Amino acid sequence: MRCTSNRLDRSSQLLLGVALAALTAVPATAQTTPAAGDDAVVDEEIVVSGYRRSLEEAIGIKRETVGFSDSIVATDIADFPEQNLSEALQRVPGVTIEREKGLGTRVNVRGLPTEFTFVSINKLATASGSGGRDVEFDIFASELIQSVTVQKSPTAADEEGGIAGSVSIRTARPFDNPGLRLVGGVEGAYNSISQKIDPNFSFLASNTFGDFGVLVSVAKQQRTNRTDSNSGINFRPIARWTDRTGTVYRNQAISVLQRDAGITFTDAMKNKIVFLDKVGDRVYQNDQDRLGISGSVQYKPSESFSLALDAFIGSYDTVEDEYDAAGYSASSNSTLETIHEFDATTLSSSGIVVLRDVSYTNTQHEFLSKEYLTETDYRQFGGEMNWEAGNWKVTALGGYSGATRTLDYANLKHVAYAPSRTRFTETGGETIPSANPNTIDMYNAPTRYLFEAYETTREEIKDDKYAAQVDVSYGFDDLFIKRINVGGRYTNKTNQRQYGEEKIQGPTRGSTAYVNVRRLGDSPLTNVIDLVGGTDYQARDLSWSQISNDYARDFFRPDGFVTPFANANYAKVKEATFAGYAMVDFEFELGVPVFVNLGGRYLRTDIHSEGFHQIQNPNGTTGLTAAPVASEGSYEKFLPSFNIHAELTDSLILRAAASQTLIRPALGDLAYKRTASYNNFRFTDGNPGLKPTYADQWEVGVEKYLGGGGILSASYFWKKIKGVVQNQLTGEVKGVTVYNANGTVNGIYDFDVYQPVNAEGSYKVSGFELNAVIPFGMFADWADGFGVNANATFLDSSLTGQSSLGIPTAPIGLADNSYNATVFYDKGPLSVRVSYNRKGAYVERIERNMYPVYRDAYGQFDVAASYQLTRNFRVELQGINIGNAKTTGYTMDPSFPTTYEFSGSRISLGVRAQF
Repeated sequence: MRCTSNRLDRSSQLLLGVALAALTAVPATAQTTPAAGDDAVVDEEIVVSGYRRSLEEAIGIKRETVGFSDSIVATDIADFPEQNLSEALQRVPGVTIEREKGLGTRVNVRGLPTEFTFVSINKLATASGSGGRDVEFDIFASELIQSVTVQKSPTAADEEGGIAGSVSIRTARPFDNPGLRLVGGVEGAYNSISQKIDPNFSFLASNTFGDFGVLVSVAKQQRTNRTDSNSGINFRPIARWTDRTGTVYRNQAISVLQRDAGITFTDAMKNKIVFLDKVGDRVYQNDQDRLGISGSVQYKPSESFSLALDAFIGSYDTVEDEYDAAGYSASSNSTLETIHEFDATTLSSSGIVVLRDVSYTNTQHEFLSKEYLTETDYRQFGGEMNWEAGNWKVTALGGYSGATRTLDYANLKHVAYAPSRTRFTETGGETIPSANPNTIDMYNAPTRYLFEAYETTREEIKDDKYAAQVDVSYGFDDLFIKRINVGGRYTNKTNQRQYGEEKIQGPTRGSTAYVNVRRLGDSPLTNVIDLVGGTDYQARDLSWSQISNDYARDFFRPDGFVTPFANANYAKVKEATFAGYAMVDFEFELGVPVFVNLGGRYLRTDIHSEGFHQIQNPNGTTGLTAAPVASEGSYEKFLPSFNIHAELTDSLILRAAASQTLIRPALGDLAYKRTASYNNFRFTDGNPGLKPTYADQWEVGVEKYLGGGGILSASYFWKKIKGVVQNQLTGEVKGVTVYNANGTVNGIYDFDVYQPVNAEGSYKVSGFELNAVIPFGMFADWADGFGVNANATFLDSSLTGQSSLGIPTAPIGLADNSYNATVFYDKGPLSVRVSYNRKGAYVERIERNMYPVYRDAYGQFDVAASYQLTRNFRVELQGINIGNAKTTGYTMDPSFPTTYEFSGSRISLGVRAQF
């Protein structure tokens, strides 16, 4: 592995040493925690808590939270068979996750896009370095997390920014478990495809002595994930050639359509006759190195006063090697040669004819060796004070959250042009030799592939957030008004992106000596499985050899080479927000106890955005402004909220909520930089004047709390979303001089200006959530320890997709249904769980803005088993995706597959200890 986290090792060792010294400075009484399934403790030892207890704690949080919410506590996250925090969150009702090559990354709440969810750690908005507002949860080690709450109906006191909901993460503090606490774990994890065993270490030390407490937690993890994929297949319209008036390619395509398919071509059919654009076989090898450190110092002289200083830092570094062999049938100098099979029936309702099996005159075959080196550093430092004096309560917090991400990318590209045959298969597609005598076996023709370029890019994103907040509340005795809350918050966010790219085509910068001279076979070739290790290629019975990324980096990069940043891609956005709120809690009787939370939140946001603008130089070349051009924007809004619940009985609660909330525009849309298309007389700008996307929403539900830590709940929610951002014509710049390449004046033209704007109109999302945690011991004594934890979400939306062909299309990323279930046994020293999670089919993208591409419904089984050897030691066995589920997708109909990926299963064995 070429990328490690040694940059943080020294700081982690120093923090750990200081914490351990403080922990052992003053002796403390050992704390007692019940063993899994035990009701009695006979000595003073710490043992691991059980799964049932973690469910009870989560249900308790749900019952006491104002509005609709669901939670996971630390033992829940630690006990689930998950690879990262997002994998744990998929168990929450209404939450689904996005997977990338088998790993959970981002979180969707109620089917809405990931950027619609607001994420905070210890009440501070989280920076992840993604360059957007979404958070990639795989960078966080779940071992460091104390609890996670998904809040689906906001109060006025909650920071705005999540239409879908908010995810509130809390790290551990020493007075969560007073006294001395030492927890450690070691694990080895085996991936069924890479066939590698990866280590995972975690350690937590905490002590309280008198009024002070210190805690430090460290988690170190390595992961090797391999994914095999027969994918990259998509529709391409016959317009690729028929739009090329007067060329041999157009005439031959029209002739072959008539001869082999009996189709007399008309211009109206140019987007309705489609063929396979590109078929690729790919092997991805992803090596991850994650280090996370959390620390907390807490002063708590009484239950009425607490002061905590928290730190949460870490790194997440990855090296991904991707080896591609692909056939690109729609090359610029190719066309139809023979149509072997076509389908005018399957998509006839959309008027589409699919050319299933075709020989092409000059397919572009590509061998690509790609390398992605990503380094992410994140850090968060904050403090929180809670003070109660009589009926008064004051909370103050402040802190900083920041992340820096750098991406170094390279692609070694060799190309061969030759006739080939490309066709759909049952699971994907393939490119094979055709009947043309000049055809090749694309997987075994190293002398036919010519060097094109060693392409490199470099990107750096810096994300910094500062926040301060004060909340004051006063409680009333013997009144139906129970509490009045007021507060204010100031946040300041800066996001900066730099990007550059450069092609290497010779032994030195600027040289083109290798282009169309150097051949693939001039470099050492290695079987792709030998390059990445592990089992044979899983997507189909195939083997081929490529150039290793290690060799490419050493050979093709000149000494001291670094891809330079380009001013044209620089963008910086500053965003400052002041928010103030007032909120009142009521409690009264209407035959049953009723609790009401009513409030409003006012906010004002000011935006400063800057970037370079593209201009045309007098000599005809394209240049940039001498300095960044800045623009300002601002908006203000009042957001009302209402939450109510009634205790119909001691165990039955009726709950309802209504509010208006928002998400802020994407940072890329706010970035004020301009690009120009001088051929189309068009400018494309960012727009710092964008307003947020708003949602009016309400929800109603009922919750039945069962004995023994169980719950049955159901809710219906409705959202009306308006002000979605779209690109539109916004203005005109008159009198722009356009130069020819030789520097002469081509003419003076009026240029259109296109920008992202808040579109008029709205769309609606609604759905049902069902949740059940049922301990079977409530029905029979012999079933004590058995139970089920299950939930399901069903969604509906009025939004249709953006297919320019008018094909009915659901919103991108919105699955109509999702559900998961865990059957468990947890009693005494033994704990066993079997979990299944499923997300329904959804639209992944609209190919060329015309053809919807779907991701198939995906479900996987996970298992976890543990045995408490002693009160201090537990052995754990976990299995993720034990059924080796594959990821599949299709364009419009399953008979036109686009994705066929295997990421394998993961089995881990570990030992955890507590003292």
